[in-house]
Amino acid sequence: MPRAVLCRALGPPETLRLEAMPELPLSPGTARIRLYAAGINFPDTLTILGKYQHKPPLPFIPGVEAAGVIAELAADVAGWHVGDRVITHQRLGGYAEEIVLPAALLMRLPPAFDFAEGASFFVAALTAYHALVLRAALKPDETLLVHGAAGGVGLAAVELGKLLGARVIAVASSAEKRAIALQHGADEALGYDDFVTAVRGLTAGEGPQVIFDPVGGEVMVQSLRAIAWGGRLLVVGFAGGSIPALAANRILLKSCAVLGVRAGEASRRDPTILGEAQRALLFHAEAGRLKPHIGARLPLDRFAEGMRLLMERQAIGRIVLTSDP
Repeated sequence: MPRAVLCRALGPPETLRLEAMPELPLSPGTARIRLYAAGINFPDTLTILGKYQHKPPLPFIPGVEAAGVIAELAADVAGWHVGDRVITHQRLGGYAEEIVLPAALLMRLPPAFDFAEGASFFVAALTAYHALVLRAALKPDETLLVHGAAGGVGLAAVELGKLLGARVIAVASSAEKRAIALQHGADEALGYDDFVTAVRGLTAGEGPQVIFDPVGGEVMVQSLRAIAWGGRLLVVGFAGGSIPALAANRILLKSCAVLGVRAGEASRRDPTILGEAQRALLFHAEAGRLKPHIGARLPLDRFAEGMRLLMERQAIGRIVLTSDP
């Protein structure tokens, strides 16, 4: 029987268990995928603690993205074949050796990607695309500041920002992380010590037109001091652990916009968003312009260690769980 990481009670990663699961039946329109990799995302860590917006009933299998090979298809599925290499994107179920999903949700794995790269590509890239293209409408002549720039989502924003023609300033907490951001296309990289003064110095006192912030907390508060007149502050998440109260007077004085970014919810409300993003991101991935940086590949049974790396902000790039083909 296939194995899966099961959350039977809300709590830290160490309370989850890898268990054998019965094989799920196929229903019309679905495909059975033998999974070989699953990306660990920050929402996974919040979901098992009961702190995420989506609160699934217990028990559940975490994991919003994975990659593998089609093992079986329902009789009515067209356009796919057994043996096709695919990326999966779902709300639950990725930390497993097998998943059954509607075939309409599958994406083809780019030929140059291995399973781990496929399993760690789409969620971060979709978030960056939704934020920079659809929410901020980033222009080629603008400056983009990316916080948490060596994380999975941050690196995706760095790469996509450069593809869109912007000047990209990365902010990260260590020299090693800043070096990774520069390798992925950032024009400059800063630490967090007085980044407001530093970014003003790099922009002739004007500040960046767009700030991409998955960190939150005091970083987001200070970003309102750094942002350019008429800029756009993208609220992507709160990986730093705290949700700030923003000073409305600074928003007024800078005449800036504070924009929430929920790519998954936006695509559920308007499926055309997902299709547009898939086409654009796969086009760049197949051309070699977008590719996730994987900081660690761990076997499926080391899921708790992988989740801890993300929760404790030790990850550089993406953390992926693997199940060898």
